Formats: sequence, C-alpha cells, structure tokens
Amino acid sequence: MEILNYWIALSLIDDIGPRSIRALLDSFGDAKCVFQADIRELLQVEGIGEKRARAIKGFNRWKEVERILSLCETQEIKILTENDESYPVLLKNIHTRPFLLYLKGKILEEDRYAVAVVGPRKPTEYGVRVADMIAGELAKAGITVVSGMARGIDTVAHKAAIIRGGRTIAVLGSGIDVPYPPENAGLMKRITKSGYVVSEFPPGTKPERGNFPVRNRIISGLSLGVVVIEATNDSGALITAEYALEQNREVFSVPGMITSKRSSGTNTLIKKGAVLVESAEDIIKELAPQLKGFIREASRRSVSLSDDESNVVKYLSKEPVHVDVLTRESKIPLNKLLSILTALELKGVVKQAEGKRFYLS
Repeated sequence: MEILNYWIALSLIDDIGPRSIRALLDSFGDAKCVFQADIRELLQVEGIGEKRARAIKGFNRWKEVERILSLCETQEIKILTENDESYPVLLKNIHTRPFLLYLKGKILEEDRYAVAVVGPRKPTEYGVRVADMIAGELAKAGITVVSGMARGIDTVAHKAAIIRGGRTIAVLGSGIDVPYPPENAGLMKRITKSGYVVSEFPPGTKPERGNFPVRNRIISGLSLGVVVIEATNDSGALITAEYALEQNREVFSVPGMITSKRSSGTNTLIKKGAVLVESAEDIIKELAPQLKGFIREASRRSVSLSDDESNVVKYLSKEPVHVDVLTRESKIPLNKLLSILTALELKGVVKQAEGKRFYLS
C-alpha cells in the first residue's frame, strides 16, 4: 500500500502529462524513486523544468491519496501499476501507456485478442446495425470487444458483445466511480461481469471534454486493431484511428454512402489505406498472423464433445499423427478409435491428412 501511495501521488501532480510522467519513470524506474530524487536529478529529465521539479518535491496532497485508496477498497476498485504482472499485455507495449489504472472486473489472458469498435454518439440506423453485426460476430469468434462506453456506437458494441456471450472492455474518460453517460450505469455493471471497465483517471474525476481524446490511446492500445464505423472528418473516432497507427495497430473502416457527411471520415480512412470492412471475417483474416490459431481454438472449445472424443483430442495437435500412434498412445481399439475420429471430423474438430494421419483443424 505504501508503494501505491507514490503511484497515486504522481497522478495527482498538476501540469505533468503522460509524456512527462513516462520520461520520469523511464529515468527512475518507479514512482517512489521519482519522489526520492532531488531537484538536480529531476531537472535532468526531458520535459521537467524547475516548476515541475518543485511541484514533485513540494507535493502535499497525501490526504487525498489516502482518500482514493480508501474509496477503492470500499468500492472494490483494483489499482494496477505498469509494473504489475496483470497489467494488460498489449497496453504495456505502447510508449504512452498509462502508468496507473483503476479497474472493475477481471482481466483474462484471452483479452490480448481484442479489437476496438468505435464511432459517433449519434449514429444512423445503418451505423447501429453494422456496429451490432460486427461487434457481435467478433464476440462470437472469441475476440474481446473494446470501446469507450459513450452513447451511440460504443454502447451498441458493448451490448452486442455481451448479448453474444463474449467479453468486452470499456475505457472511461472519467473516474471509474463516475459512469458516463449516467444512463449507462447499468451497462457498466454488466461489463464488469463480462470483461472489465478501466480508467487512468482517479476516482471522482468528472467527464471533462479534454479527457476523452487522451483516453482514446488506451482504447487502441488495448486492441490489435480499431474498427471505425460512421465518422465525420472531425470525429473523435478518427483520433483513436490516429493513435492506432502510432501504436502500429491495424485500422479498419466500414464504408458509408458517398452522399453522407457522416461517412466522410470513414471513407477518407479507406482512401488512406485502412482495410475496408464488410464483416468481422475481413478483420479476422487481416489479423490472422497475430491471432495465431486463437479463433479455431475458440471454436473448438465451443463444440460439445463426448468423454471419448475429449480423450482422443488430448492426443492430437496441429501436426498430423498416424492412427497407429494414436492407438498405442490412447490404448483405444482401432475400430473404436476410427469411429471417434470420424465423429470429430463431422464436428469440424479434426481433419485427416494423407496416409491415415489426423490433426486438429
């Protein structure tokens, strides 16, 4: 808890943004060492002038730090620093990663296979239908859907993932105890049971306009790619797409009518090289190298298998294995084994290679 005090304190210092904090942490290793550094050492850090150095050394808001810790404990809000093992893997790979996260819900290993779905707060009927279809298809394929829990496309994407039994992550532009918009408080609770809600802003932070462009880097940072649906040329969704490009993530865009200003931004993205998307399958194909068989494995888990079938699957892998080897290892009589393998083929779990060799599809 003592260590967390320093991390929270660092987030409360005025006039020090993500880039300057990154420079401090790169120089000193952790938040406690930042506060223990002397003025001379702080001044050697790029972006830290005398004003900022003195703000660090003169920090006196320790009662506020204690209040935040107490509030998090009472409301079961997890606090993660960038040094925690459970810190999201994809997010850890971006240079402007948030050094501190407040979280409700549970991070799972499979959340590294995530795609962001973003768009306007006032979409057309077309935008709503497309967002529901794409987010739903991604969720059914086992991919975690990331968005910002705002009105419009964000809300549609989160709901589509939950309804299809998938996982979803909401990144807030406010404190984690300040649901925004207020009508999404119920959705936020549902998300914590089907993924997690996360914010870099301390509890109690109001949803100020300047918070949202900053949080967009987290939406893209948590994702392998970003899908933009219905965006004008000045849309906040395009900011997320720009962050995605900076972070070496894929950018996907759903085309819209050329006569509609609501699609001017998405169509411009396609002109600039974004992948044109008509279904989740387009996204999955493009991300295939990063997914590394995850989709096929997720599909295989969803198939109902008998005890005998599950037993045989244990002896199979991506490499073809001769039926004689399977018979020896599984100790299942040949005729029965061939019958089980046929059933697994019909279910799409197993494929047969030349020469009576079998492997997982």
